[in-house]
Amino acid sequence: MNLPDDIDALFGGEENGLYADADASLDEEASLYEHFRIVVDKGQELLRIDKFLLDHLPHVSRNRIQKAAEAGFIHVNGRAVKSNYRVKPCEVITMMMDRPRYENDITPEDIPLDIVYEDDDLMVINKPAGMVVHPGCGNYSGTLVNAIAWHLRDNPDYDPNDPGVGLVHRIDKDTSGLLVVAKTPEAKTSLGIQFFNKTTKRHYNALVWGALKEDEGTIRSQIARNPHDRLQMAVFTDPTIGKHAVTHYRVIERIGYVTLVECILETGRTHQIRVHMKHLGHPLFNDERYGGNEILKGTTSGTYRKFVLNCFDTCPRQALHARTLGFVHPRTGKEMFFTSELPTDMTALLDRWRTYVAGKSEG
Repeated sequence: MNLPDDIDALFGGEENGLYADADASLDEEASLYEHFRIVVDKGQELLRIDKFLLDHLPHVSRNRIQKAAEAGFIHVNGRAVKSNYRVKPCEVITMMMDRPRYENDITPEDIPLDIVYEDDDLMVINKPAGMVVHPGCGNYSGTLVNAIAWHLRDNPDYDPNDPGVGLVHRIDKDTSGLLVVAKTPEAKTSLGIQFFNKTTKRHYNALVWGALKEDEGTIRSQIARNPHDRLQMAVFTDPTIGKHAVTHYRVIERIGYVTLVECILETGRTHQIRVHMKHLGHPLFNDERYGGNEILKGTTSGTYRKFVLNCFDTCPRQALHARTLGFVHPRTGKEMFFTSELPTDMTALLDRWRTYVAGKSEG
């Protein structure tokens, strides 16, 4: 058994609510970190996991354990389980978080924020492309979390180093769009459970290579790390590998050799949209990690090549934008829905393609 010294802080005291994010509340770009692990004894009798953990975790109430399980924090053999799951001999129980166990304190930094909505419980922020969400290896300053810490520096109840508050989900550095931030532990618990239960609404716009055969469809698969490239995720057909992922898509506009699509997340796995669209044969435009930064469709002429390279310069990142976000307000119970228009780099990219296609048709 490998328990951290601050095990109580992982769950929070009775007054603090749950810490960290639910497994399925993590956006497609997030990673999970193991905070502790318990290997069940060979002679263990069948026992509810909440009762089992109550005997193994000091200073943690059964109610706190049940809430942690409900939010998807507790895993058995790599899969999230509910509090009534019956523990079996030799199983591996882990607590998974969205941040490393130990990391440097988050320092407030005066970085502009595009705040779409804010009240006493939460904030909705429109993140620009190029901004890292959370400090990590090689990115210890200039992140969205540092900017939030500055914005809320005069709020005595908000501690940027307390995982019981803050970001409820993430998007990648080079993806733009909407994120929700919880100011209180109660808000983070409520929002995390909504993400885990798939009741939130998350719609993305993406420009992909090629012409999709169907106007709409659904991609269902298992997603796990690519064994040949640890920086990539990959699709697997074996149901025992990775995590179940579902993306619904529909065509918004067909523009020559590219297509503007709307992607609706039913689950939120690391790089889900990016890996699903590649699996479909339509990588995101200029997605370097998944091959979209190559000329995948079109002609072999030098003129066309120059045009595409100019398009890459116009939108120098994967063409993906988290456009809409919907959830139930944790305090009022009111359904809330937010929309963020496409950023200028993506609108300029679309205009370039429209002009190119119009010129070809006129010719």
